[in-house]
Amino acid sequence: MSDELLARLRTEVPHSARIWNYWLGGKDNFEADRRLGEQILGLVPRLVASARADRAFLGRAVRHLAMHEGVHQFLDIGTGIPTGDHTHEVAQRVVPEARIVYVDNDPMVLTHARALLRSTPEGRTDYVDADLHDPDAILREAWRTLDPARPVAVMLLSILNFVLDDGEAAGIVRRLLAAVASGSYLVVSHPTGEVDGAEMAEAVALWNRNGSAPMVLRSQARLAALCTGLDLVEPGVVSCSRWRPELDEDQPPPPPVPHYAAVGRKP
Repeated sequence: MSDELLARLRTEVPHSARIWNYWLGGKDNFEADRRLGEQILGLVPRLVASARADRAFLGRAVRHLAMHEGVHQFLDIGTGIPTGDHTHEVAQRVVPEARIVYVDNDPMVLTHARALLRSTPEGRTDYVDADLHDPDAILREAWRTLDPARPVAVMLLSILNFVLDDGEAAGIVRRLLAAVASGSYLVVSHPTGEVDGAEMAEAVALWNRNGSAPMVLRSQARLAALCTGLDLVEPGVVSCSRWRPELDEDQPPPPPVPHYAAVGRKP
């Protein structure tokens, strides 16, 4: 790892991607991440289930779009640390020629970029070191791999919560969607305080005092507002554990987790 990446890494400051990796059973995390991760779980034990449900939602959404909606291009912003069944793995199992661009600005993710670039021979993957707050830079780099004339799934999983202002978050979503073709999709997930409300508020306050970047919780209505102008895929904005779960007929719906999800189509 270069000196520049080491300077950006800051292992003494907890980072959300590394805590997420810890909760998912990964090994790409440090003592500061594990310590704060355990403190947060002490407040909201359900967050391990929430992290797993978010990853499972990613798989179901990508599979649905690739298999049933003819989407063969994915722009995954806020990629996170590879933990298995990443976007390209899911998409290219269904459509080997699928193209995926990953975007993140976390140096730990950058060090794992090669793992994200193991495309099928028919498809293609790329990695962009960029920040969500600069969507124009993301798009400029993404078009080296993706075809702007064909539908793209813009994926914003557990990332808009780090854009504190609703207006700015909506502006980022609008800019990204304005650049993609009709028939493209937004795939989004976001933590909420409408499940385990008091505990989640306390956990976020703890994170904001100690973590690498402040975050915000949003309600179902506020997340739906970020999807304005899109045709939401059923069942709309729901707990990510309840977005099209793969259940046997006699199984009850899974319990909600403090994380909403939605998939919307650009007309």
